Formats: sequence, C-alpha cells, structure tokens
Amino acid sequence: MKPFKKIDAQDIAVLRTFVPEDRFFVEDQIHPDYSHDEMMIYGKQEPEVVIQIRNAEEASKVMKYASEHNIPVTPRGAGTGLCGGCVPLHGGIVLNTSLMNRILEIDPDTMTITVEPGVLLMEVQEAVKNAGFLYAPDPGEKSATVGGNVMTNAGGMRAVRYGVTRDYVRGIQVVTPTGEILELGGKVAKNSSGYSLLHLMVGSEGTLGLVTRITMKIMPSPKKMTSLLIPFETLSAALKTVPEIMKLPEVATTIEFMEKEVLDDAQEYLGKEFPNRNYPAYLIVSYSGNSQAHIESMLDTACNTAVKCGALDVFLSDTQERQEAIWNARGAFLEAIKNSTTEMDECDVVLNIDKVAEFVDYTRECSDKYNVRIRSFGHAGDGNLHVYVCKDGLDDETWNHVVHEVMDGFYVKAKELNGQVSGEHGIGHAKKKYLEESVGEAQMNLMRSIKRVFDPQGILNPGKIVD
Repeated sequence: MKPFKKIDAQDIAVLRTFVPEDRFFVEDQIHPDYSHDEMMIYGKQEPEVVIQIRNAEEASKVMKYASEHNIPVTPRGAGTGLCGGCVPLHGGIVLNTSLMNRILEIDPDTMTITVEPGVLLMEVQEAVKNAGFLYAPDPGEKSATVGGNVMTNAGGMRAVRYGVTRDYVRGIQVVTPTGEILELGGKVAKNSSGYSLLHLMVGSEGTLGLVTRITMKIMPSPKKMTSLLIPFETLSAALKTVPEIMKLPEVATTIEFMEKEVLDDAQEYLGKEFPNRNYPAYLIVSYSGNSQAHIESMLDTACNTAVKCGALDVFLSDTQERQEAIWNARGAFLEAIKNSTTEMDECDVVLNIDKVAEFVDYTRECSDKYNVRIRSFGHAGDGNLHVYVCKDGLDDETWNHVVHEVMDGFYVKAKELNGQVSGEHGIGHAKKKYLEESVGEAQMNLMRSIKRVFDPQGILNPGKIVD
C-alpha cells in the first residue's frame, strides 16, 4: 500500500468547507487529548486535523475526500478506550462524533431506542429508565459513548445474564471508508437476509466503517434487584464457587470478583467506607426480578451454595445505601488502581469460568517472580478478567522489561487455557501481536481480507486490529 498523504494547505482549505469553522481544528487549536486514549502507555500521536461532525452527510464528505487523496482518518468518541484504539498513529484526520449526542427516539412498540453515536452510556441508561425500560448492557465506564461501546462490543457487569452490546444492536447507519452511507439492520427482531454486515461492524473498532446512528433493543425493567456480598479466605476459593452458582436454576444478574487490596484502593480513591471490608476476597452476586418472594428464593439458594463452597459469611445488601456503597466502589476500581500508581498496563483476557481461578493464581506467581504489584478484578460470571500491572516505584528500564515479560506471560497462559485476548476492551494497536499469536495466521488472513474489502486503501483507523 502506498504511503498516506500528509495534509497540506490545499487539503485544509477543502476540508474546512465541510463543517462550520468552530468545528474544525488545526495545529495549536487541537487539544492534546486527541493524541491518546485512556491508557497513556500505548503512546501519543498528534493528528493534523480534527473535525467534529454532526451528521452522516458531513462524515461522508470527509471520507470521500480522504479516500480520493489517501489521507488516514481516525474515528473518536469520548476517548475512554483502553487499548489505543483512537490514537491517530499516522496523523491525518481525527473525526470526532461527540457532538452527535441526540437521543432520537424511544419506541415502546418495537422496544427499541435510537441514538446518535456520541450519546453517553449513562444518558442512554437514564433515558430508558425514565421511560420504564432497561438497556441491559452495563459497561463500567458510564461516560463512554454508545458508539464506542458498539465499536468495541462492550460487555460489562450484567453480561452474565443479559449478554453484551452486540446482542442489543438492531440496526446502524454507517459511513464506509469510501463515503457511502449504509443502513444495516433496523428495528426488526430477526434478520436472516444474507451476510450479517451489521454484526461484522459491531466490534470492528472503527476499522470498517464509521457509525453515525444506532438502534438498540430495550426491555421491561425488573422491579427489584438485591446483591449479596460474599467473603472468602482466598480469591481462588471465591472463583471456584462461581461455576456452582452458575449451575443454579436462576441466572444471576451479576457475578463480580475482587480482592481486599482493590477495595482498599477504591475506598481511598472515593473517600468512602466500604461495608464489611476486612476479608481477603469477595464475590458480588446480584439477582433481579419482579417480586420480593422470587428474589428471596434465589438469594437463599445462592447463599446456601456459597456457604457449602467455603464462604466465610454472606452479607445481604437490601438497602439503597448498601447497594450504592458496593456498586460505587466496584465502578471506581479502574480509576482507583490508576490513581494508586505512576503507570500501568492492562490485560483483558476472557476464559472459561472454570479456568479463571487458575489464571488468577498465575498472576500471583508473576507478581512474586517479577516483584511487581498486580491487581485484578472482573466479571467472574462470564470469565472476563481485568488484570493491571502497576509500575509504582520501578525505574523506567526495569519497568519496560518487567511489563513486557509479564504481559507476554499472561497471553501465553490465556492461550494455554483456551481463552481469548480480549473480553470487551478490544485490540486497538496495543494487543495486535497477542491477537495474531492467539488466533493464528489463517484467521488473521481472513480478517485482513475483510479489511481490504471494506477499506481497500486502509485509510480508516489504520494500524488497529490488523495491518
């Protein structure tokens, strides 16, 4: 493929005509945040131009021009990604969708919500809740845009019961790398009409198309939810309990795991006391339903199962205050760990649920072997771990050696246990090596072929997922 074109004065003059002046930025007008995402360890690269779009037609004009002149374009929402997915590796244009932030419709008849990609997850959840419904996907970063959720196929804490973002996307409007505007799917509940281009776009991390409108499934909101806080002597014991809880007749809404050290970080970060914080490891198990009697029956069964598996106690979070204390702490884990160290790297592997305990034990071995602090938490019910390697006081040379050794070991171990590289954060440019090592050359060649069909010049989010 030929080298990308550097943007010159003539390009800038043309690109300026596509949007009003207050949504077009060059040189020192460009905010530094556009050079990176949430994980600074994955590098920074300044774009040459930033364009804030408000509709598909503006996006189409930009993409057509970029295609004709071989200029790279990097889509960006809120920039909360964790794998360098919105870093403009080749400069060029950053196409920002954050001003496309309207909730267009909540349709109770088809049980759907239609939004623009820049709407924040918290705004979708609140709007749907006020209308008496539930948008089930619940990724931890509530200030992420829904467009970003769709492009990474975000999961979250309720995935164990309800599934991930892909399971809720009914239709999208998307602008291709050559500027066509496509309507994929719609409000229909089923669709067997040819290849599912819709579902190929979901999780593509902005490498195949730029999403400009999204229609998602919503459902009736359960009337009640209650959580159990279940302490254990070791995290391994907690994780070995998860398959037994999963075998119960009623599916839990959430099953999260955490260690006391992560709770300590969260408590310090939030400045708020966490209830019953003096145990080494915990599960949070939640059930939801429409009657108190039904929920109490589910809770009783889960309590008995946990105690048989070695739980030290079971605490019922049946008040709003206790629920908020638990879930506010859980929602703050990432920021708390980030706040506790000078730099960190993250592993987002997903495993069969009966292998999670073995993987966590391996992270402990790595922590001892390399004398580095490692923190973990995650979605025990679907096997998705979030493991953070913390630099703390290590010098740069030691850190650069240790972090690569540890991360390489994590992904080798995940492959050994038949896991996958990412459960919900995606590949971006940071995890490409691990993806290829995990899935092999045949699958990578198929992915490259798909990329070439959608984006023959390779201009859309270049350097992400595949080369």
